[in-house]
Amino acid sequence: MIFSPKKDVFFEMLSRISSNVKESTQYFVDYQIKNTSDLKEFSGVMKEYEHKGDTYIHELIVALNKTFITPIEREDILQLAMKMDDVLDGLEQWVARLEMYSITNIDEYMSKFFSNIHQSSIEIAKAIELLTSKKLLDIRTHAIQIKDLESRCDELLRASIKNLFVVEKDPIRIIQVKELYEMLEGIADSCEDVANTLETIIMRNA
Repeated sequence: MIFSPKKDVFFEMLSRISSNVKESTQYFVDYQIKNTSDLKEFSGVMKEYEHKGDTYIHELIVALNKTFITPIEREDILQLAMKMDDVLDGLEQWVARLEMYSITNIDEYMSKFFSNIHQSSIEIAKAIELLTSKKLLDIRTHAIQIKDLESRCDELLRASIKNLFVVEKDPIRIIQVKELYEMLEGIADSCEDVANTLETIIMRNA
C-alpha cells in the first residue's frame, strides 16, 4: 500500500503507544522495592501505564474506523498496536502477581530480565520512529536485536530455574518465583511478537 498524507495520525498514535511502553519499562527497571508497601505503589503506577495504553488503543481503533485510507494496511496498524499493548499488559500482570505473593526480593535474574525487556522496548520505539519516517528497511536491524534479546531471555529462564531449585527449599516459594520468571520470559516473547509484526509490515510495504 502506498503511504498517504494521512500517515501522521496513525504513526503518531503508534509512536505514543511505543513511548508509553518504553516509559513503563524504564520505571520497571528503576523502581526499588524495599517493603510490601512499595509493592502497592509499584502496582498502582504500572496500572496507570496499562490504563493509559488501553486509552491509546481505543483512540487508535476509533480513528481506524473513521478513516478509509490508511498509510499501511489497517490490520497491520492494529496488530502492531495490540502487540505493543501485550508487552504493557504483561508488565502490569507481573507486578500484580509480585504484590499478591508479597515478594520484595528482586534477584539478579529478575533484574537481567528487566534490563533485556527495557532494551527491547527501546528497540521497538526506534523501529516505530523509522516506520514514521518511512525508512522501512532500516527497521529490520531493530527487529533482529529484539529477537536476540528474546533469545537471551530464553537462556536466562533456564539458568534462573536451575538456580532456583538449588538455592530455594520452600516448595511454595519455588512455585511462585518460577512463575514470575516464566512470566518475564513471556513478556520478552511479546516483544518478539512486535518484531515479527514489524517484519511483516516491511515485507508488505518495502
